[in-house]
Order: sequence, then structure tokens, then C-alpha cells
Amino acid sequence: QVQLVESGGGLVQAGGSLRLSCAASGFTFGTYAMDWLRQAPGKERAFVATINWSGYSTYYADSVKGRFTISRNNAKNTVYLQMNNLKPEDTAVYYCRVVKGGSSYWGQGTQVTVSS
Repeated sequence: QVQLVESGGGLVQAGGSLRLSCAASGFTFGTYAMDWLRQAPGKERAFVATINWSGYSTYYADSVKGRFTISRNNAKNTVYLQMNNLKPEDTAVYYCRVVKGGSSYWGQGTQVTVSS
């Protein structure tokens, strides 16, 4: 079965950096686009970034463009989110997602807290 396990979250000061990882299993990772989304307290889950199967095409939410970078290593079945110049408004639980066969699969999420 599809499994996604996020890691790398934590507490960081504004202006700092974190790198999130999402380890995938249970499907042919290298043939699917992968997404990162986040959910801030009291808000709905929101799109952050996506990367196509090869890694050559990426797309970002305007709020993170220029600060976050999504990447993947198909040999390691892992997708990453490098987050630089973090802001307090980036505080959220971050999730990776794959859409496979019309269904969305999610990890358990990793908490990112940015202090001002």
C-alpha cells in the first residue's frame, strides 16, 4: 500500500531554513508527480509546491516562490522541500501527497514552527 513519511520539521527562527523529506513506498515513485501542502492552525490545507515525475517541472504557490525549492531523488523514492528565509506565516503542518488512480494519499505530516 502507498506510504508517505515526512520528516525534517522543527522550530526555527524567522529567516532560518529547514529541509523537509518525504519517503515514499508502495507505488512506482518515479512515475508520479509529488506535491507538498501545508495546513496552518485554523486554516484549510493549502498547496505549496509540486514536481513532475522527472523533476524537471516544478510549480509553487506565490507565497513561497523564490524561498522554497521542491526536488526529488527517484533512486531514493524521496521528495524534498528546501525552505529558506522562513517567515512566521510559514508555520504549519506540512504534508506530502501523491495522487494515484484518482485517489489522494497523504503522509502524517511534519510540524514547522517559525518564531519571530
